[in-house]
Amino acid sequence: MRKLPFISLALFLCLALFGCKSSSPPAAATSQAIPPANGPRIYVTNEVSGDLTIIDAGTRKVLGTVPLGKRPRGIHPSPDGKTLYVALSGSPIAGPDVDESTLPPPDKSADGIGVFDVAQNKLVRTLHAGSDPENFDVSKDGKQIYVSNEDEAEVSIIDIASGNVIKSLKMGAQPEGVRVTPDGKLVFVTSEEDGTLTILDPAAQKIGTSFKVGHRPRSIAFLPDGSRAYVNAENDGNVVLVDPVHHKLLKEIPIGKPGIIKPMAVLLSPDATRLYVSTGRGGKVFTVDTKANTAVASVQVGKRPWGIALSPDGKTLYSANGPSNDISVVDLATNTVTATIPAGAGPWGVVVLP
Repeated sequence: MRKLPFISLALFLCLALFGCKSSSPPAAATSQAIPPANGPRIYVTNEVSGDLTIIDAGTRKVLGTVPLGKRPRGIHPSPDGKTLYVALSGSPIAGPDVDESTLPPPDKSADGIGVFDVAQNKLVRTLHAGSDPENFDVSKDGKQIYVSNEDEAEVSIIDIASGNVIKSLKMGAQPEGVRVTPDGKLVFVTSEEDGTLTILDPAAQKIGTSFKVGHRPRSIAFLPDGSRAYVNAENDGNVVLVDPVHHKLLKEIPIGKPGIIKPMAVLLSPDATRLYVSTGRGGKVFTVDTKANTAVASVQVGKRPWGIALSPDGKTLYSANGPSNDISVVDLATNTVTATIPAGAGPWGVVVLP
């Protein structure tokens, strides 16, 4: 039998044993040259293809695609906009029609928060972030990250400088949505299974009050003064208005028929007069008037819109449409889709930077 060269043999063994799936993304080694943009840049995490699509908002053209790692989902910028943080997970993708007993075991070595340098277009490091990170938020001073660890029913506090978990705290089952209060003092975390909001005090490193907000909450949006917050209730077809100071549900805002319209992400306009709501398999993005707290408009976008983001001037909305593998561009003045931009496989989160 002819001997294979060393590199070929290594490649053969890698393919045979592991399928050559590495938890260290290729982008960590070298930066990728991206053409200059004619407008803001749109960054899209693609859960299935494991990469980041970079789009010129001015020309609506894809500038490049950068590998990240396994299952990139939640994405948030640093306060100065120079860094993007991305939740990475080695847990296999499960869906409503998937028998979870048939899935492979999770690759815990792939779990973490990827640190993407915007200027270099390069993944420069991966932070430890507990098990199966899905979403998170960044502290106002940019020193800490608060991560939901869904499979462990925990929220973890990450020190960005050291890249380590300071503390992980138990909370309600299936935590997902994470949002720092406008004053930066507290962190609110949704529990999908328990239907609650849980309050984390990051300075004291303690879990405080939990209160009911509806069935399957995933996302939180605070008014600028922190006096009110909006939370999706996916299985109720509602968005709820809550008092985060006194820990009370104030009002349920119907969005659509439960089970068909499934509110997912909630996002406030810069002046907080409008709330935008993606609806998953409902295929639409709704607009809520925050003075009347009623849904006033909707627009059909792609399949299962999840993550949504606004242009810096607040005039355009972008929705990440998972099964469509694209981004819808919505003109909010006319409430119409003006363009559809291809992304990677399974776009999940979207961020727009000036």
